[in-house]
Amino acid sequence: MKILRFILQKEFRQIFRDKTILAMMFVMPTVQLIIMPLAANFEVKNVNVAYVDQDHSTYSQKLKNKIASSGYFKMADNPKSYKEGLEMIEYGKADLVLEIPSGFEKNLIREGSQKINLSIDAINGTKASLGSVYLSSVIKDFNSSLDVNIKLPNGAMTAPDAKITVASSNWYNPRAEYKYYMVPGILVLLLTLIGGFITALNIVKEKEIGTIEQINVTPIQKWQFILGKLIPFWIVGMIVFTIGLTVMYLVYGIFPAGSLLVLYVFAAVYLVALLGLGLLISTFADTQLQAMFIAFFFMMIFMLMSGFFTSTDSMPDWARTMSEFTPVTHFIKVVRLIVLKGSGFAEVKNELGYLAIFALALNGFAIWNYRKTS
Repeated sequence: MKILRFILQKEFRQIFRDKTILAMMFVMPTVQLIIMPLAANFEVKNVNVAYVDQDHSTYSQKLKNKIASSGYFKMADNPKSYKEGLEMIEYGKADLVLEIPSGFEKNLIREGSQKINLSIDAINGTKASLGSVYLSSVIKDFNSSLDVNIKLPNGAMTAPDAKITVASSNWYNPRAEYKYYMVPGILVLLLTLIGGFITALNIVKEKEIGTIEQINVTPIQKWQFILGKLIPFWIVGMIVFTIGLTVMYLVYGIFPAGSLLVLYVFAAVYLVALLGLGLLISTFADTQLQAMFIAFFFMMIFMLMSGFFTSTDSMPDWARTMSEFTPVTHFIKVVRLIVLKGSGFAEVKNELGYLAIFALALNGFAIWNYRKTS
């Protein structure tokens, strides 16, 4: 235990001696957690609409005002023809063209129906699909609010059709704000970067400056050396996680709906797994550049296949299976369930088993693969 204590003292001194490392571990994640949710936002707003009004009636003007006041659309211009509207899309001045044909109000009153033309710039598939859905919803709402009385020949009013009314509510995210989905995932991502990158570079740095050779000729066991490298960064990771939860609450008003204790238990096990991955990478790499590229390769896979941006349920079967073999997938799922839904330990206990397996496997492999020569 004395040997392990000496290693821990050395590591902590080394961490606090390097001001750049301190900034990378504490300041950078904090700033990123504040900025990234504002940029990584899939909510579609400010969709530019080219409104081609061929009717110039009261109803067409009401529809235009309703679209503009929805908060999702900006009236880019009022081109005189459909062709001019398409030219605006070609030059990037509009995202969609809505054409109101002549006779729009007259056909609504006399016949009770009227078709309108909607053309969408689908280069950005997400913006196109969501924008069209939003606009269709606004038009549907406008249609349902029209005060048109259609009289029968004898002067009697038509009997209203039977309708089914659906009342919906958003659970766990009442206003359907995207930040509630992204912020917990970004917190996990930053914790992953700390666990994966910093530890991977730590041992490799000792290889480059030659201190690893001095350690190798001492009676330090491999498990003591790996544990001495793991514990300091595990403590740093838990501090970063605490800072992240604080920022999440102070900046975005998100406080875990579930147990903080359960959340910290999962974070502790997850960090052990990620630190093991970083240590494993460092046993293969001979330079910090090699370690960075290997760690970046895994970070990109983790980011794209963990359900960070989109749900894993929408992935192909092979990709969904592969995502189950990444610890990030399980921890992102747990954090979102605990923070947003308030899930208890009984609902997420299986995920803890997966993370524990990852932790044992990665650290065991790192200890086995570390080549100590005396």
